[in-house]
Amino acid sequence: MPDPYRTFRDELLTAGLLVPCGADGLYGRSGRFEDIVDAVGARITAAALDQDAGVIRFPPVVPRWVVERTGYHQSFPNLAGSVYSFSGDDTEHADLVGRAAGGEDWRGALRPTDVMLCSAACHPLYPSCSGVQPAGGRRYDVYGYVFRNEPSVDPARMQAFRQRELVYLGDSGGARAHRDLWVDRGLDLLGGLGLIVEPQVASDPFFGRVGRLISSSQQEQGLKIEILTPICAAEAPTAIASGNCHLDHFAEPFGIRTASGSVAHTACIGFGMERIALALLSRHGLDPGAWPLAVRDRLWA
Repeated sequence: MPDPYRTFRDELLTAGLLVPCGADGLYGRSGRFEDIVDAVGARITAAALDQDAGVIRFPPVVPRWVVERTGYHQSFPNLAGSVYSFSGDDTEHADLVGRAAGGEDWRGALRPTDVMLCSAACHPLYPSCSGVQPAGGRRYDVYGYVFRNEPSVDPARMQAFRQRELVYLGDSGGARAHRDLWVDRGLDLLGGLGLIVEPQVASDPFFGRVGRLISSSQQEQGLKIEILTPICAAEAPTAIASGNCHLDHFAEPFGIRTASGSVAHTACIGFGMERIALALLSRHGLDPGAWPLAVRDRLWA
């Protein structure tokens, strides 16, 4: 049987919508693809006009200490990416060059730096929010590239991709309300683009035996709700957005407090921008100019 993931990826590459970069899960994006991403982003912006959200854009790397405080290296060590660089002397440099010229593995000459690749768009936000939040909490609009070490022929499982997040910091009731509001808005926004979407209580892929217990607890508490739609295989729909209640996981290590002085809770909705674009291409065809008029009007009118 043909592999539906590889088949759809190859169709995208042949159509020039994605550009191969020589490794599974790494692609360039064409102008047509970016037009879709930009149009979806504009719809998200319109849906968030009443949120009074501060707009922040972070680079795709974060200090290592931020990753350590969020606990990402403990929960998802298999997905994390660290930045390495050369810091040796002339002798070590000559050895590196010689190894590379001889086709040998030269990566041992590199040492870890103090930065890592960002694994979630909201992670760099929390260190900047230490202190007391205003009554009613605070909201942010965050967008950026993130990295996950999971190479795949599935075009929706990229190693480098973009997340658009609407984040809340405040009390526990406000965090849950923010998550629920944005799951509803996400379903309305994405369903309005002609996608077949459904919400589903889910969990993150925490690593190891302890991680499986955390994942089970997360699911039992209903902390994560994914918005699913078919992309490559109807029987295995893909999450294109995710609403998450973090409890005090991010607020405690960064000293984020509510107006009453208690440890804050945080929540977010994360839209996978490439995945939404891929879902639209899968649903409506690889030529956006031939998409249903109602969809084109919503995106580009």
